[in-house]
Amino acid sequence: MADLTALVVVAEERNFTRAAARLGLSQSALSQIVRRLEERLGVRLLARTTRSVSPTPAGEQLVQRLSPMLRDIDLSIAELSNFRDKPAGPIRVTSVEHAAKTILNPALASLLPEYPDISVEIIIDYGLTDIVAERFDAGVRLGESVEKDMISVRISPDIPMAIVGAPEYFASNRPPEDPEQLVEHRCINLRLPTSGTLNAWRMSKDNQDIRVRTQGPLIFNSIDLIRDAALRGTGLAYLPVDQVKSHLETSQLVHVLAVNTPPLPGYHLYYPSRRHSSPAFKLFVEAVRHRHSIIAD
Repeated sequence: MADLTALVVVAEERNFTRAAARLGLSQSALSQIVRRLEERLGVRLLARTTRSVSPTPAGEQLVQRLSPMLRDIDLSIAELSNFRDKPAGPIRVTSVEHAAKTILNPALASLLPEYPDISVEIIIDYGLTDIVAERFDAGVRLGESVEKDMISVRISPDIPMAIVGAPEYFASNRPPEDPEQLVEHRCINLRLPTSGTLNAWRMSKDNQDIRVRTQGPLIFNSIDLIRDAALRGTGLAYLPVDQVKSHLETSQLVHVLAVNTPPLPGYHLYYPSRRHSSPAFKLFVEAVRHRHSIIAD
């Protein structure tokens, strides 16, 4: 079973170094395990080059059969925590940065001290991650982005947004008075990895929702870096209000187009139904829902 698990992990990671780290093995030990499996079966399972590793047709067929079986075994083992006095085990979550900072981290600060046998790993990613394929227990995204076949729990109200710039920027640039004027400004953008495009700024005009695609000198995948660049006067930024509130109060940033900037739909925690049976995961869901959700499901 360990040899088969090793094969699946290498096939998923397409890299012996990452697979070895995930399995807690040395790269040489992992290579020997796979080579031994290939010798025992009498067929080549992985095609190796100096740059990459990929399954052969035979290896791909075997991995496709094995992956669901191994996930079910992992789940069955995790469910044994039902018989322990305290919930335990790891939970892996993919989340956007803002939700992790404002919702997940505060919730875990209360949950984890009470349940020390639970561990949580949060991976920040703005892409639309396939949580089943990537072996996550759950994901956090805006409600409209959640696939219909997932269980979805709302964990935040709608998110007020703001377009802001530093006084230094407006000293040489007239503040926009219409959403369409944003294309004339230097804007600091967020790259979306799934589509490879820049995040469109959601605006409203004449009671119609519109998307404005802005351009500018800087592109990040972190809202903290976008805010820092705006504070330095680099350009305009489109950010959650709670991330710039203190800077607005001290006049380090200026809020523009407020009446044209609608809130974003709230964050949702989503997960496959079969993950709901873990006691540790149930506690995690309830901690997030009860501490931070304003709108009941």
